[in-house]
Amino acid sequence: MLRSRPLTLLALAAVPVAVLGVFFVLPVSGMLARGFWPDGRFDPGGVLAVLGRPRVHRVVWFTVWSAGAGTAVSLLLGLPAAYALHRLRFPGRGLVRALLLVPFVLPTVVVGVAFRELLGESGPLGFLGLDGTALAIVAGLAFFNVAVVIRVVGAAWESLDPRPAEAAAALGASPVQVLRTVTLPALRPAVVSAATVVFLFCATAFGVVLTLGGLRYSSVETEIYLLTTNLLDLQAAAALSVLQLVAVTVLLVLAGRLRAVPDPGVARAVARPRRPGRGDLPALAATAALLLLVAAPIATLVAGSLRVDDAWSLGNYRALTTTGSQQALLVPVTEALVTSLRTAFDATWMSLSMGLLVAVLVTRRSRTRAERRIRTGLDGFFMLPLGVSAVTLGFGFLITLDQPPFDWRDSPLLVPVAQALVALPLVVRTIVPVLAGIDDRQRQAAASLGAGPLRALLTVDLPVVWKPLLAASGFAFAASLGEFGATSFLVRDEHPTVPVVIFRLIGHPGPMNYGMALAASVVLAATTAVVMLAVERLRVPSVGAF
Repeated sequence: MLRSRPLTLLALAAVPVAVLGVFFVLPVSGMLARGFWPDGRFDPGGVLAVLGRPRVHRVVWFTVWSAGAGTAVSLLLGLPAAYALHRLRFPGRGLVRALLLVPFVLPTVVVGVAFRELLGESGPLGFLGLDGTALAIVAGLAFFNVAVVIRVVGAAWESLDPRPAEAAAALGASPVQVLRTVTLPALRPAVVSAATVVFLFCATAFGVVLTLGGLRYSSVETEIYLLTTNLLDLQAAAALSVLQLVAVTVLLVLAGRLRAVPDPGVARAVARPRRPGRGDLPALAATAALLLLVAAPIATLVAGSLRVDDAWSLGNYRALTTTGSQQALLVPVTEALVTSLRTAFDATWMSLSMGLLVAVLVTRRSRTRAERRIRTGLDGFFMLPLGVSAVTLGFGFLITLDQPPFDWRDSPLLVPVAQALVALPLVVRTIVPVLAGIDDRQRQAAASLGAGPLRALLTVDLPVVWKPLLAASGFAFAASLGEFGATSFLVRDEHPTVPVVIFRLIGHPGPMNYGMALAASVVLAATTAVVMLAVERLRVPSVGAF
């Protein structure tokens, strides 16, 4: 009986593994093959030569230090807010928490446009001279990822046992000593895990770096895009993709080991938040300052969208029903919004159905070492899309899914499939902690009473997991709405999504086109914000998203 369990597990995993094999492994390997076999002949020396180029060294160094700086700033800003929003009770706490979560799901192109509007010559902070600098990119990365720190560390902080800290304080330790010797060591797994994920997101950022850095500052991700679209240097793009894949795999293994450390975030023994005291004022002030920092680019974006010829007007929003000046677009932005919503809906049900199946498979109790290894391998395998370049994925779709039996170039499902793969890790990481927290003895009790596996799933798991399922749906929907890297390759000109339209409007000269880009960014940001506010209402206490 025990020997058949690994076979049963592999049989159940066959469908999601096959889907990921066709739509992820095949495109990525096809893209890599174009680099290693440029003329049908194995040429690893060409790839090594690419990695020796001085420009590649500069790109890799910029990627590492900008991601490291973005991670450090995200931690510096996010940790005080994580404490204030998860351990203290004050009016409007839920609303502030939801507002600080919104930047994470804002489309990257929107974030780039908002920072250009804020830091540009005519922007409120234009006097700082940061427009077009590396610091602007780091600020954009931190703006985008501070929500990850708040959510991951906050969930762990929320369920942290307060008694050791209280005992240390009773013995005469100052608040700083309690924080340094008791609280931070207990939070170390969550902090390091959050830092790992943030670094991964910063290192693979695409829209923010492309919009703010242009051709002057290029990360590995944007360099792959430029090499494939502008220079058609597939060998160089493949070499960078290999480098990125190796780095991402190392980071995912590290993150997996850190998640294996006992983490209070999965205990779901939530401490009751208390009223703030005088000693909490620094954390509250830091949270208020963070809220202002997050609101500044968004408010500037909204204000800019309402300005036409130095006067307040809704003209930019009315122009969304047009194709812009000098026919910048083939279809109006309103039509692109309908396409985005329809595509995101399809991507959501795809990622949710596959993510739920994967989560169930990797969280069931393993009775043998072989079973445990299979589940660990599956968990890591389905996390790979988290870090592999969306640009690599999109271009891989084009060059591998263009001939029988996988000739799907004209399929309208190609874009939602790519977006579903991008959203899949978010769905899995939202559901897995909840399923893993269910006591397996409940399922065994249901089975002893005659319930089959399906009925046990419906009566034991579903009542606990339905809220995280809806939250995961919101994450997937919002992530799909803003997806730009893979979509920019796959979308048809006559059926663009809103992020693609925004990028095209920015690239066309003229105040009307730029104003339309601002208005479209506001519409897209508002749509994702509404979705994330709904997700926050469904939040499961003490369970992070990653």
